[in-house]
Amino acid sequence: MRRINGNRISDVLDYKFYTYDSILMLELKEPGGKIKLVRLRKSAGADLGLEFELYLMAREHSCTNKCIFCFIDQLPRGMRSTLYYKDDDLRLSFLQGNYITLSNLTSKDAERIIKMRISPINVSVHSLDPALRAYMLGSLRGAAGINTLKRLAAAGIKLNCQIVCCPGINDGAALKKTLESFVSLGNSIVSVSIVPVGLTKHRQGLTLLRPFDKKLALDTIKLVDAYAKKCLKKRGSRVFFCADELYILAGLDFPAHEAYEDYPQLENGVGMMRLFATEFLDELDKYVPDKKSQKKESCSIVTGAAAGKYLTNLLKIAKEKYDSIEANVLVIDNNFFGRSVTVSGLVTGSDIITQLKSRQLGARLLIPQNMLRRGEEVFLDDVTISQLAGTLGVTVRVIRQDGADLLHALL
Repeated sequence: MRRINGNRISDVLDYKFYTYDSILMLELKEPGGKIKLVRLRKSAGADLGLEFELYLMAREHSCTNKCIFCFIDQLPRGMRSTLYYKDDDLRLSFLQGNYITLSNLTSKDAERIIKMRISPINVSVHSLDPALRAYMLGSLRGAAGINTLKRLAAAGIKLNCQIVCCPGINDGAALKKTLESFVSLGNSIVSVSIVPVGLTKHRQGLTLLRPFDKKLALDTIKLVDAYAKKCLKKRGSRVFFCADELYILAGLDFPAHEAYEDYPQLENGVGMMRLFATEFLDELDKYVPDKKSQKKESCSIVTGAAAGKYLTNLLKIAKEKYDSIEANVLVIDNNFFGRSVTVSGLVTGSDIITQLKSRQLGARLLIPQNMLRRGEEVFLDDVTISQLAGTLGVTVRVIRQDGADLLHALL
């Protein structure tokens, strides 16, 4: 693919942008080098259905930063090579929702984003203080990325941003300054998530960081909530959202379902437990089981330490309505990455096997889909679902990130 309607095609963004029109002239280069013109008519916006050898039609852009909190730098050795790859590609941010730093974007790249109205873009910001952001990203380009962010915001490009909050570095007064700066950027800032830094036990030789404690989690939620209320009153949206993990650390209940609006930061762990519980309870209210097929069959639900209490409460509510449910929640301690890692998405197959091999699991073992590599049946440590089932001698069912799916599995 060389040109569409005379416009040179360099990657998938060009392709999608210039194929929107209903009448197209494609300039194709055949294997022998001959140029072929193809004229076609279609509905405006309809996809051509073409597939390319490379998804992006070009080389991926990798990350050149050395972030002091980078989770990939905290992985143990010996895992599959793809887990160590750090992408920082604008195209993947737009197409797949990946977060980028803007550090490797040129002025020409910014012009292209504005011209094509590439939106929304997800940006890892962490701080809007140039010196502090450069330190946190381990690159002077981190400061330049703030100028790019402001340029895109001024042009009306919609931005979802995240702040990985590191105690003693970009929390407290520094966080307050960043939140104020976000407010000044206006309505182009669609949402901002505040996520506590994740620390594994594999940090040898890395910047010394400390984890959140209960007091700091409470203080951070209070600060963020104050700005969220101001934005709600002024814009009709809270804009600022704290990750579930902060509420868990603070010992607080999650905000109401409505407080998360349309869950813009779900992939960052913001509102995930609230949405899951809402889906579960809504389905419980309307579900009418087929009594002919209903039978007692014990099962076990696997999760990380963070969600254990909440899943246990949901299970208790379901059991009160249906005595046919025989299940229990099994919390897996994360020995692979370290006990401080409590989210279910980082539980490994080897930890499940080690901790459950002598337990009575019932007829089925239910595991959440986020423990597996996207689109595959493989855990982070390369243990497969079939290996897990064979070793434990139990049928394994994968539960979608959907509370209704868990209820159906239980019933």
